[in-house]
Amino acid sequence: MQLSLKKKLWILFAWLAIVPPGLYYTYQLYPPQNVEGNTLELLTLIVFATFIPLIPIVINGSTIFFIQWVTLVGFLKYGLFMEIVLMQFSIIPLLIRLRMSKTDWHRAPLNSLMFFIVSVSSGLIYFMLGGETGAGSIGEMLPAALGYQIASIMINQFLLLAYQRYVVANDIRFYSKDFIWDFIANMIMFPMSLSLYFLTFQIGPFASLLIGIPFISLSLILKMYNSSEKINEYLQKAGEIGHQLTESLKADEVLDIFLEKIIETLPVEYAYILDCKGDELVLLRRVESKEKDFHSFPSLKKGRGISGMVWDSGKSVIYDSRSEWGGLADGYMPAGVESVLCVPIVRSQKVRGILLLASSKKRAYEKFQLMIVEILCSYFGVAIENARHHEQTKQNSERCALTNLYNYRYFEDMLSLEFNELERGSRTSLSLIMLDLDHFKVINDNYGHQSGNEILIELADRLCKLIGSRGTVARYGGEEFVILLPDTERAEAISLAESVRQTIANRPFVLHDTLHASNRKLMVRITASIGVASAPQDADDTMALIRHADRALYTGAKQAGRNRVAEYVK
Repeated sequence: MQLSLKKKLWILFAWLAIVPPGLYYTYQLYPPQNVEGNTLELLTLIVFATFIPLIPIVINGSTIFFIQWVTLVGFLKYGLFMEIVLMQFSIIPLLIRLRMSKTDWHRAPLNSLMFFIVSVSSGLIYFMLGGETGAGSIGEMLPAALGYQIASIMINQFLLLAYQRYVVANDIRFYSKDFIWDFIANMIMFPMSLSLYFLTFQIGPFASLLIGIPFISLSLILKMYNSSEKINEYLQKAGEIGHQLTESLKADEVLDIFLEKIIETLPVEYAYILDCKGDELVLLRRVESKEKDFHSFPSLKKGRGISGMVWDSGKSVIYDSRSEWGGLADGYMPAGVESVLCVPIVRSQKVRGILLLASSKKRAYEKFQLMIVEILCSYFGVAIENARHHEQTKQNSERCALTNLYNYRYFEDMLSLEFNELERGSRTSLSLIMLDLDHFKVINDNYGHQSGNEILIELADRLCKLIGSRGTVARYGGEEFVILLPDTERAEAISLAESVRQTIANRPFVLHDTLHASNRKLMVRITASIGVASAPQDADDTMALIRHADRALYTGAKQAGRNRVAEYVK
């Protein structure tokens, strides 16, 4: 959660009021001791305090910084002021490790203030327990040092809890998983700190090297192990996402799943999927968690902007800050973006689209994450093509190739579904209009079948415009058409059928005389005979409804003179 400017300024004022004066008075009351002659030793501690936060150890998902391993030694040997200095030095690499953005500037005074409070509070508890800094026996020092170690961990947790609840407004538990692991790990390191402290009196600055180098080496090994474990975890997750993508046969669903899983897996605030259309990249889908209003997203030419260059080269890119990509961006990019990850979506060795991910944090993405995204894009490319192919095949199987209306097969399925809704009570009624063009064979004989097809295409267009969302229009076969009208009573269906009849009869149709050498353009008038039946009034099943509408068409309209509407009569 992003803090308001007011809260950030309060943090800054609290730091100015406490830390600078606190450092001055701490220096006056608890000045550095044993510094003379131990400059090299003190420098080694400062180096370790600066370096250790750069190599945190992750245990069971919790990140732990073993800075107290060094600061406890600094406190016991050189006093409270030097311990504060060591803690403050460790903030710099810690903030670098946390990858702060410009909007998170308040974290510097916040961490400095919290570290200062922890140092002073735990140091005072040490003195209250009778502890003294400088040389001393293990028996005299152990109880107070143990109290110092426990107090520093507990006070740090109290401060984090107060910050989360009263500043960020997050309700978190005191005994969280992170706290338990932090407590256990620091208590395990406590004996090592005491060993380093006593060893400094024997071999001086070499003590830090003797213990520090193996510790740092172990930390690096654990970090590498954790990285490999994290990569394996990401790969496993990528495989699961791939299965989910390939299982879906709807293009929109594939897009939604892909973006949802990308956002769950990576630190993404902005995500864009661009489709390659001709020589342009067109926005297909976008997610912007930090934007209230969507800005226009102009199309990009090949080779222009970050996405256009990735399209042109076919190679992924990753940028850690705005300074790296600022001169390359073209078109739209949200304000405040720092890190950018852009990957081509390839299918059959050709770039079909582009995925662009962005974050307001610097160095938000690691190189192994780029590899994971490339794998996911491969899955996505296959899944979206399969889904589009399936949708096209499904549409072709449901539609009349000539008129693009639904065909007989789709109409029957739709009719069955609507009848089920009627039987369940979800529909009040169901009406069917069936129409057949009068003397259509004459059109085909006089002008050719292609001319007849032109009339059928125009008729389909007229029917769709007239019916709109009130029902479903389908080509039943030849020159027969049906209109299915849910929640439409018989009287309303008859009125609509009359509008259909007039739409056909009162306006001439345009066709080309394909049997004439000049392929002349003609205006012809045609009419239609129409039958209407309704359920449950006229029929109690799908076949009865079709049969009764068909009977009304032929006995009530065709045999009565054509160009008329007839309803089913029992």
